[in-house]
This record gives sequence, C-alpha cells and structure tokens, in this order.
Amino acid sequence: MAGKKKTRPFVTGLVVLGLVGTSGFLTLELRKRDDQGVTEVRDIGVLDGAGGKAEPSATKGAERWTRHENPARSVLRGADGRVEAVLTDGARTAKLTGPARTFAEPASTASKVSTTDWVRLMPEPWVKGAEKQKWFKEWYAEFAGSTEDDLFAFAYQYVAGARQQKDEQGVAFAGDANFGPLNTSGAEGGDLRLEQSDFYDYLGIPYPFRNGSVGKPDALRARSLDCSGYMRMVLGYRARYPLRATDAGGDGLPRTANGMARSKEGVNVLPLAGIREEDRPTAIDQLQPGDLVFFKLDKRTGQRLDHVGMVLGHDTEGHLIFISSREEINGPTIGDVGGVSRLDGNGYYAKTLRSAKRL
Repeated sequence: MAGKKKTRPFVTGLVVLGLVGTSGFLTLELRKRDDQGVTEVRDIGVLDGAGGKAEPSATKGAERWTRHENPARSVLRGADGRVEAVLTDGARTAKLTGPARTFAEPASTASKVSTTDWVRLMPEPWVKGAEKQKWFKEWYAEFAGSTEDDLFAFAYQYVAGARQQKDEQGVAFAGDANFGPLNTSGAEGGDLRLEQSDFYDYLGIPYPFRNGSVGKPDALRARSLDCSGYMRMVLGYRARYPLRATDAGGDGLPRTANGMARSKEGVNVLPLAGIREEDRPTAIDQLQPGDLVFFKLDKRTGQRLDHVGMVLGHDTEGHLIFISSREEINGPTIGDVGGVSRLDGNGYYAKTLRSAKRL
C-alpha cells in the first residue's frame, strides 16, 4: 500500500465533562484483529464531572501519606481515603486527582476514557520524604486540583481535528499532526509513511539542544510527528523534560523509541526482558496513566524496539488504553485503525508490548 494516500478522518480533540462530538466515517481498513481475549476488565463507568477546581477531600492537614512498593512510591490520601497523588521514586511524572474529563475519538474508536487522573511533570525526581521539602510543597500547592493543561491535554492537542495554536512569535505549536510524509519511493520496506519526523519538524523551526547541536527542520516533514517525536513534543517541548538530540550519551529523553526504552531516564515499571513474543510482560496492573509503553512491531528492526506511546487510562469498558502516533491513521490517536489501542488482552498492541517506563 506504499504510495497510496489514506485520508485521515476528522475527529474532535479533548472532550471534557462527558461531552463527545460526532465525526465522519472511517475510510481506513482495520488491521485484522487476533484473539481479543481480555486478561482483566474493570467496569469503571462514565464519570460525570463538574469542571473547575477539584473539591478538597478533607480539611487542611488531614491528608495521610503512605509508602508502597513495586515500584517504590508515595501515595497521598485525603481523610475520606481518596487518592490525591501518586509519586514514584526516581520519576518526575506525578499522577494527581482532579476534575473529571472524558477523552474520545469517535471517528476511529468507540472507546472513551473517563478519568479524574491528571499527570504533571514535577521540577525534581521524587524521593522518599520529599513531601516535606519546600519545592514540593510549593509545586503541589500550585497544581493540586488545577485544570491547567497537563500531559494528557498536551497529547490531545495533536489528534485529528485539533485546533491550531500559535505562540507570540507566530509559531504553530499545537494542532492536527501527521505521522510523516507519504513514502512515494517504496523505500523502508514499503512503509506507507516515512518515520524520523521530530518535534522541531512539526514546529518548522531550528531547535538548539544542550550538547550544542541544532535540530534542523525538514520542510517535507512539517506538521508531522512520528511515535517518538510525538512523545518528545508532549514531554519535552511542551512539558520541558530535558531532550537529547539523538540516542547518544548524555541525560534527557533520547530520540527513538528504542533509545527511550533502554535509557536510564525515569523508572522501569515493566523492565525489558527481551523482544520475543514470550518476553511480553504480564504485570500490566503496575502501569498507571502517563507511563511510556514500548512495543516490538516490525521484524525488520532487528533487536530494536520500534514503537512508543503513553498510557491514558481505562476506558468505560475497563480496557487499558494508550495513545501514540501511527502511520496507519497518519498521526496521534487512541483509535482502532492499525490495531485496537488496548494494552490488556491479546490484540495487536497488547501482544507486542515489551516494556514500560515512568519518567
């Protein structure tokens, strides 16, 4: 199917408070679904949501901190027992409880993720006892219950139909993103679209990295983000997690899915055991919203992991859903095109999952 143009359907972006828009019909073929058995289903229902600032769960000073393992983390609960924050040792991403939201993409999937989870980047990696430190107290006071854009809001600003947003310099930093240009040469084994579209290609501006190198945008890849470029846009350019220019040494998020998975960044929630099908991790209940998940999709890439996405949460049927940028639908999606976006069961992506990391 190389060189054959596929039309990307229009869908609404972030749908808040259960309001889901409608959209056109899909014109893309679904990848043949294998056995869709489910390892675990939890009926979480649809959250109504009330918007605005989250209601405090208890009076000031009534919160309770507890410690947990696998992975080592601190959990903050209110006096009513509700989890208000989950903070993992060695990670900068924090899962906070806030107003309910519903994420949907009706043109490409019936899945809806209704959640009170908000995932934000802390200024420092979490360590045991950091709740007593000044930096955390100030950060938490600012973001507890906040509706300011978080990682999920950033991520949904690039799905099909997302509204274009520009900064003060006129640079479009958000809006409907492609995966990459059509492969008209038949190269790369006949892939429909070419990879290697990073965040600065989407932006169309040079980007200076900390090692002194400069990322130079390719006009052919304008408004495009491949799977790892999409994660670098959300976590790096938007949330300000440090970025490497390549997969080479140094600190920061590497360029490729394989580089990210094998780097020392963050915490390995599902350690990489290998790339074979029998190396598929089984303890996916350890995953939480915001985790990066890594896949082995293509035999042509040898020992390399070749796809990355971000855990969004459980949909209203209890399936664990992730978002990623894919060539089949030409951009970021939680859709079913090219395989359902479930991490549980025995679908395409569930069977090709190999590891996960919490940055």
